[in-house]
Amino acid sequence: MALKVAVQMDHISTINIAGDSAFAMMLEAQSRGHELYHYTPDRLALRGEEVFCALEPVEVRDQKGSHFTLGSRTRMDMREMDVVLMRQDPPFDLSYIAATHILEKIHPETLVVNDPAEVRNAPEKLFVTDFPDLMPPTLITKDRAEIDLFREEYGDIVMKPLFGHGGAAVFRITKDDLNYGSLYDFFDATFREPWVIQQFLPNVKHGDKRILLVDGEFAGAVNRVPAEGDLRSNMVRGGAPTDSDLTEREREICARLGPSLKEKGLILVGIDVIDGMLTEINVTAPTGIRAIRNLGGPDVAAMVWEVLEGKVQA
Repeated sequence: MALKVAVQMDHISTINIAGDSAFAMMLEAQSRGHELYHYTPDRLALRGEEVFCALEPVEVRDQKGSHFTLGSRTRMDMREMDVVLMRQDPPFDLSYIAATHILEKIHPETLVVNDPAEVRNAPEKLFVTDFPDLMPPTLITKDRAEIDLFREEYGDIVMKPLFGHGGAAVFRITKDDLNYGSLYDFFDATFREPWVIQQFLPNVKHGDKRILLVDGEFAGAVNRVPAEGDLRSNMVRGGAPTDSDLTEREREICARLGPSLKEKGLILVGIDVIDGMLTEINVTAPTGIRAIRNLGGPDVAAMVWEVLEGKVQA
């Protein structure tokens, strides 16, 4: 059964196909005979209970520099789609939140992945705090006195913006770091929302593991090792992907999270684990599908489409 699939994403001309999970899912959908349509979130339009969008038919190819062909834009009722993949990158800002409200109007009659209401209610650095026993010590605040107390207790800490992404503005502050005051002032002037303050995990030098779950079940993993001289392991920041099996602790984390993810309709989720500690639950546009496959791991995109086809047909 051929499905009509609309992909809400940053413009396809701007993506890096070598690591883009949305592109991997599009390639898999196309191979299965599904009709693909492309759009950017600014084209969504809500009139009463109706949602319209200017969609472009799209053909994708795994060829750098020639990875897509777009057809002519056509205004369509989004309820004509069988599946909408909500795959634009963060920031998780008011524009992103507005898109979740609009897409909520057509879900679940049109299957929106991930569930837009649950994405809105599960920002990755906050949702993870539902599982405090799996995390390193973590503080969410921008109050200087609270951060001072946390720093006094743990000494070596990491500060990062609550709605940051891709490793941007992640800083390590050591116990006697003289930059702390200046960094606090910088964060205070730059970010209106609270920040994430976490105990620094020195074993991050051995890697930050990205684990993908599909419909609540473990699907694949890749370990991301930071570049020399960098705290951040994100592949867009130079982190090197290596294949990886799960430890017993990581399997325990997946088992704990799985039922909640499945219940919330969070079909594709990427969790980050450092030294057995859960640090984030990524529900917006988790990466890792292509890296896992390139390292000889499972085809996570195929797993996702098996689930989506089953849900639509049901």
